[in-house]
Amino acid sequence: MNEFDYIIIGAGASGLLLADAIANDSFFDQKKILLLDKAPKNSNDRTWCFWEKGNGQFEEIIHKKWNSIHFQGEDVAKRTKIDPYSYKMIRGIDFYDHYLKKVKATSNITFVQDTVVGISETEDQVAVKAVNNTYTGKYIFNSLFDYKMATQQTKYPVLQQHFIGWVIKVNKPIFNTKEVTYMDFSIPQKGNTRFMYVLPYSNDTALIEYTLFSENLLPTPEYEEAIEDYILQRFQCQEYEIIEREFGSIPMTAYDFREHHTNRIRYIGTAGGWAKPSTGYTFMSTANKIPKLIAFIKEGKPLKKLKLKGKFWFYDMLFLDVLYNDNANGHVIFESIFKALPPQKVFKFLDEKTSLIEDLEYINSCPKQPFIKALIKRIF
Repeated sequence: MNEFDYIIIGAGASGLLLADAIANDSFFDQKKILLLDKAPKNSNDRTWCFWEKGNGQFEEIIHKKWNSIHFQGEDVAKRTKIDPYSYKMIRGIDFYDHYLKKVKATSNITFVQDTVVGISETEDQVAVKAVNNTYTGKYIFNSLFDYKMATQQTKYPVLQQHFIGWVIKVNKPIFNTKEVTYMDFSIPQKGNTRFMYVLPYSNDTALIEYTLFSENLLPTPEYEEAIEDYILQRFQCQEYEIIEREFGSIPMTAYDFREHHTNRIRYIGTAGGWAKPSTGYTFMSTANKIPKLIAFIKEGKPLKKLKLKGKFWFYDMLFLDVLYNDNANGHVIFESIFKALPPQKVFKFLDEKTSLIEDLEYINSCPKQPFIKALIKRIF
């Protein structure tokens, strides 16, 4: 009854996309799959954003899209269209509803709400001990992340992309519905890399997020005071209703999570190092890695053998070395890039789809000295 071929722990982006990919591949038709999560996944607990050319696989559940972005620094301000890209947003609840419905309609996949307390592995099988039951299987795909997975080593710095966001509603039209404020570095940096991020849902409703790339979290009031001040200074608005709140912390590290994988246990999503190290963007990075994982599973090789690193991992590593060594000047890097390049070229590089010549153009847009120092330190 509680024996499965594959056990997926976590029904977030990576878990549900993996379950959906399995459901759509005839190779797994005779396999039994368990999807475990402690939550019923019936609340709007997060949003995912990404850029993409044209229509993609998630078009059915896109909540909002924009065709222009705003980048603001100390000496550069860009308001520009991003065609052929669109900046897209998916609400967590829409994603869960869509993919859980599909998964639950698949006869060989079982969704169970239970809290995992431990996992174990023998030569022949794996076991998941949960509060209400114990489940055994042949393989586990685990999306549960703990910062200790990355902070127990010192070879690669570990930063966090951490934020608090408010969705506010005002009584007058103050937001530009056609434009995302991608990064606004005009706010006080206070020794860290800090910016504001604005997603306008309508001309009177928007998500305003205070985001930092730094090592440690802030006390909650510091985020909230910064948002309050930004709303007042940027939009000259004192009266508004907070209709949603969100908090997040995403690891930014080039640490190789592969050492946590075993022959029968593979970490996925953020827990597998699938968050883009230099930006924290995880959703499309995950979507792009799922097909590679599916193809590898079908080969029947030990799960720890799958390698996903490439040249962009090295670029990200150097960027994080620079950001970690001089976090107060992180805004200088981003301003230099956006001053030199159109956003389309930035997006293509961050999508890891550029040629070597395009890589060099992007690298040349960055401040030279800190990156040369980081490179020398890594080599020697």
